[in-house]
Amino acid sequence: MTRTATRQSFKSPLHEMTQTTPSCLWNDSASIQELTYSIEHGAVGATCNPVIVLGVLKKEMPQWKDRVQALIHEWPRATEGEIAWQVVREISTRSAALLKPIFDAERGRNGRLSIQTDPRLFRDTEAIVRQAEEFSKLAPNMIVKIPVTRAGIPAIEEATYHGISINATVSFTLPQCIAVAEAVERGLKRRESEGKEIATMGPICTIMVGRLDDWLKVVAEKENIAIDPGYLEWAGVAVFKKAYQIFQKRGYRIRLLSAAFRNHMHWSEFIGGDVVISPPYAWQVRFNASDIKVLPRIDKPVEPRILEELNKKFADFRRAYEEGGLRIDEFDTFPATRRTLRQFISACHDLDGVVRDILIPNPDAA
Repeated sequence: MTRTATRQSFKSPLHEMTQTTPSCLWNDSASIQELTYSIEHGAVGATCNPVIVLGVLKKEMPQWKDRVQALIHEWPRATEGEIAWQVVREISTRSAALLKPIFDAERGRNGRLSIQTDPRLFRDTEAIVRQAEEFSKLAPNMIVKIPVTRAGIPAIEEATYHGISINATVSFTLPQCIAVAEAVERGLKRRESEGKEIATMGPICTIMVGRLDDWLKVVAEKENIAIDPGYLEWAGVAVFKKAYQIFQKRGYRIRLLSAAFRNHMHWSEFIGGDVVISPPYAWQVRFNASDIKVLPRIDKPVEPRILEELNKKFADFRRAYEEGGLRIDEFDTFPATRRTLRQFISACHDLDGVVRDILIPNPDAA
């Protein structure tokens, strides 16, 4: 099927988007069942991280318990954390295989599985690059997630220089996006200057749009800020749209990805852009059951009155929306960054706990 498919052949709104606009659909899950559904509706990529693996194990433990037990037997000296990360690798490579035909057909632009580096490494550039190099070799269609922290920016450049396609994550603000794009450009130019291949690389910069909204809602409660609650649903959208316009104008060789869905605008407002839209399975089902029209909206600006209110009442929105709002050495202390890193790191410990319960069964459990 091509992008000129007839309307009668569309399976769903998401499928219509993928067939009639430049916007791509990725699946924010590595569950085979969920990814299969997503591919049927036009998806050309997917993601995996400790949070996702934790969810997969909770849903599909009968399918994975024997494998975890086998790893425990095969690796008699391994810690629960080492075994947990091997499960991350195996779930990721399994999903990558499902996407490989798309990767081959699209010559690396899509068909990738996005695997996240250990979030506990967020302060160590060299450690991030080492793990990115290892993860990139798990399958030919791996893309490696690197956090947009002070240490993450040089890691993004270095990984790109080494030919690794990166997906910048833990990213919420325009300054972070521009720092990522510039780091990727430096890495690509270094490769080009040495005659190294870049044609099949497919770098991505994620904006976790809903997590910026989440933080501003917390601020509104903490500081007793009165504002139309609907305005707070537009903060992440505004940052994404502004970043997209800048990326297009400057010709950065990296695509933006929308993640952390909280409402349909985190999909519908970005339709028509040369972007990746990556909702979790539950949101895809919701979007596909909706009557929201598939119309290009990426170039439609956020209403000035909304931007004015957000700018006036939230310093953290100004920091997120203005190009000079944050320095690179301030990325780690931006509240949305701290909240997300804490969640990702907690998920690592929770994933360790799932392995621990198999490695050392609780004798007090019924």
